[in-house]
Amino acid sequence: MDITSPSVRMKHLASLATLVVLAACSPQAANEDTRRAEAAARSWLGLVDAADYAQSWDAAAAYFRNSISQPQWVARASAVRGPLGELKSRHLSSVRSARSLPGAPDGEYVVIQFSTSFAQKAAATETVTPMLDADGQWRVSGYYIR
Repeated sequence: MDITSPSVRMKHLASLATLVVLAACSPQAANEDTRRAEAAARSWLGLVDAADYAQSWDAAAAYFRNSISQPQWVARASAVRGPLGELKSRHLSSVRSARSLPGAPDGEYVVIQFSTSFAQKAAATETVTPMLDADGQWRVSGYYIR
């Protein structure tokens, strides 16, 4: 086989192009998305921790805002978070990416769990789910405490 022939060179170029595409989809790119999603989650949680529930609704993903009105969110968040008291600690427990979640449209999600302690609840698990919004920004689309 002549490696200088045009057909062999084209095969090598095609292989090289495939490697470039695979590198672009590398774990580093996924890790950057995960870091951005976690930063969005922590920023959003800061609003919730400060009992600024209206602002947390404003900062949430469009999907979140279309799923619950601001007054409903403020009432629910107050009812759930208020009795827990002040945040004592929050530690990252797990992070996983997903393209599909039950009850949600397909998209880019990162499901983040925190082991959290509050003044009135020593051990809780917070699940915060940022999603990649239409404008390319990571914003919270779901929040649960158990």
